[in-house]
Order: sequence, then structure tokens, then C-alpha cells
Amino acid sequence: MDPVNAWGNTPLITIDPELHDLVEKEKRRQFRGIELIASENFTSFAVIEALGSPLTNKYSEGMPGNRYYGGNEFIDQIENLCRSRALQAYRLDSSNWGVNVQPYSGSPANFAVYTALLNPHDRIMGLDLPSGGHLTHGYYTANGKKISATSIYFESLPYKVDPKTGYIDYDKLEEKALDFRPKMLICGGSSYPRDWDYKRFREVADKCGALLLCDMAHISGLVAAQEAADPFEYCDIVTTTTHKSLRGPRSGMIFYRKGPKPAKKGQPEGAVYDFEDRISFAVFPALQGGPHNHQIGALAVGLKQAASPAFKAYAKQVRANAVAVGNYLMSKDYTIVTGGTENHLVLWDLRPLGLTGNKVEKLCDLCSITLNKNAVFGDSSALSPGGVRVGTPAMTSRGLLEKDFEQIAEFLHRAVTITLNIQKEHGKLLKDFNKGLENNKEIEQLKTDVEKFASSFDMPGFSVADMKYKD
Repeated sequence: MDPVNAWGNTPLITIDPELHDLVEKEKRRQFRGIELIASENFTSFAVIEALGSPLTNKYSEGMPGNRYYGGNEFIDQIENLCRSRALQAYRLDSSNWGVNVQPYSGSPANFAVYTALLNPHDRIMGLDLPSGGHLTHGYYTANGKKISATSIYFESLPYKVDPKTGYIDYDKLEEKALDFRPKMLICGGSSYPRDWDYKRFREVADKCGALLLCDMAHISGLVAAQEAADPFEYCDIVTTTTHKSLRGPRSGMIFYRKGPKPAKKGQPEGAVYDFEDRISFAVFPALQGGPHNHQIGALAVGLKQAASPAFKAYAKQVRANAVAVGNYLMSKDYTIVTGGTENHLVLWDLRPLGLTGNKVEKLCDLCSITLNKNAVFGDSSALSPGGVRVGTPAMTSRGLLEKDFEQIAEFLHRAVTITLNIQKEHGKLLKDFNKGLENNKEIEQLKTDVEKFASSFDMPGFSVADMKYKD
């Protein structure tokens, strides 16, 4: 074999059997497990095909038609196709909205918006992390330690949920905003189970003279399918990841208003939005180098799939499945934050049981159930929080319906019962609790039942028949 073929056209299994084996083990884990992390999903074979394409070989700094390097005639067509599909997915008119599809993911997308539209130390307000917000919205700890780069470079004052209801307290938010006068108000979160009142956010933003940003990363698929409120009606900027409820590749998008601004007191006549150039410049050259064209190509595929009637049915099912989980757990007298859900996730408060989220997460992991520990309002520690977050997008992508999610909720009930028994027998200290996880017959039985259940469903993205490890 000539050297080019020997190096460049030999399959992974031959070139690197060690990595190939690990990939096969990860496939098995995905196929035989129950995936409940609300920010994860299983993407399609077509998206994976585009991700693994020669598009990864090309540098294309700049925007379509204005690149630093040559040889971008097809890359330009791919990016323009992706941009037009992104606007179509959310029913946006290209004369009023534009989109940048180059951010590598959601956090870089958010930071590009801040870089574009704020000055260092400008004030921002987002939902507090223990209330269900996201790190990139300006989180700092109770003792003032700045965790997110957003809180390092900008002055952040979070708003919170009502401790009794778990809903955003809009009256307090308004009071805080009028005192703090943020330059940017942020809506959207990572573990808030209810819809967002974008109209109220707009009113508050206008009263305090703030720009309004929605980070719809978690619910972007629901918004596309019109199964969640539409942030585009009221917000100036909308950011999102593309791999959560949207089912695309790992990537990010920034939508921004363009064209004439609506007439407003104190604003010059004929004022127009100036977001486009500022955001493009912030993405490149301010924060990134060349865009990842394999991601952009894969995103174009994912957006085409999101425009199908089947995707609308999928998004509807995601919500129905989340309601089914919440209702089943509440029927067992468990505490669900806000007493239910209107989107893709359920936030389960374990504090009334005397449990922490990290213990339940660890035990579920041993039983092939993947979920995540999550702060609930009033928590002081993100490492040992009082809840777990349960999301439905991934398993809905595998074809599960309400009755199947009721079975999943029954598995979760068993997992929590086992966790309580171990804690009662061995003690609350983690080192003592961990002893109860070893050679535990109940854990072994639950793992067997979970894997039998999970492996009875189809798997998108790769062929189960071709897997190295099936059992």
C-alpha cells in the first residue's frame, strides 16, 4: 500500500484498536442505558455522517463571500444553507432577523454576545444557578467567588425563583432590575421546568433600558416545533445550542434583530439595529478562529430534519413524557419543583427524603441510569445539591412513549428506595455510604432490569447489529 493510503485511508479499527474499542464500549453504554440528562440527546446517522465528513479539513475565517482564505465556494454555500434553514426553523423573516451559525457551542455563543454588545464591567441580570439558571449567565457563589467568566468580566446580579412555588418571581425581578439597571437582561435556563413570560421580561427590560437576551439552549427544539413560548416575538438576541432538544450536532447559534427599530420615545427617527456586524466581529476575530465546517454542515442537516412533521410529533412527545415522569413521581409522594413541568425536564427535590443529589446520581449510574445532581432553590453547594434533574429528549429519540417513561419513573423510585436503605444502614457520610454500594444485590438486579428494558428500543445514529459489544 502506498504511504498516502496506508496513513490516510485505513479504518479506525486498524489504525487505533484501543480507541475503536472505547468507542464501541460507549455505544454499548448508550444502547443499554437509560439516558435522562436533560441537556443530552441522540443525534441522527445523517448528522453523524456530516460530522465525520471532509468539511473538517477546511479553514474559512470570515463570513460567506468574505473569507480570509480561498477555496471556500462550497463552504459558503453550506453555511448559507445552514443560515437560511435556521431562520426557517423558527419562522423568521430574513429582513428582520439574522443568524450566525459559527459559534462552537452555547457558552461561546453567549460570550460572543456579551463581547459584541457590552463593555467590560457592564451590568447583567440572569437567573441564579440554584434557581435553574446557567453558569454563563453570570454565576458566583454565596461567598462571592466568581465561577463563570461572565461574572469575572461583567457585574452580575442574579434574579431568583420564589422559594415556596419554584416559579420565577417577576415582581422581585422587576424591583431588582429597576435598582440595578442592567445593560442586559437574560432569560432562559438549564433546569427551570416552566415556560418563560417573555412579554413580562420585555416590559422589565424596557423600564430599565436593558437589552433582552434569551438563551433557549434547552428548549430550542420545543420552540422550533411551537411546543414552547416564542422568544423571538419579544427578545433582541436569541442564543442556543443545537444538540439538546433540537437533536442536531454539538454547536451554537446566535439570532439577532436587524432592520429598523420600532419607534420609541427618546430614540432618533429611522434608527436601525446594529447587532449584525458587532456579533460577527465578536465571533471572529475577537473570540474564535476558523469555524468548524463539519459542525455547520451537520447543523444544516439537523435543521432540515427539525422542519419535518415527524419532529413536531417528537417535540410533543418529549413534553408528554416529561409530564408522565413528573406525575408518576408525585403519585409516590415525591416533591417535584413547581409541582410539574411544561417542558422537557422534571426537577426532583430530594431534601424532604434527607438525600443529596450526588448520592442518587451515583447509585443510578451503577444501575445504568444516567441523570445529574442539580441544585434546587436554597442549596448552598453545587457539588452536593438537594435535587436531581430528569430530562426526556434522549429517550424520546429512541421512541419511548408515556407508558415507557412511567416504567422509567418506577426504576427511579426503586433507585431512591435503595439509596435510602443504604444511607439508613451505613450512614450519611459519603465514605460510609459508598460501602453500601459494594456487592449490593438490589443494585445488581435493578441494573439487569434497566439494561433489559433499554436494549429493547431502537438506537438512532449507529447500527446496533454492527456493534462489537451488545450484551
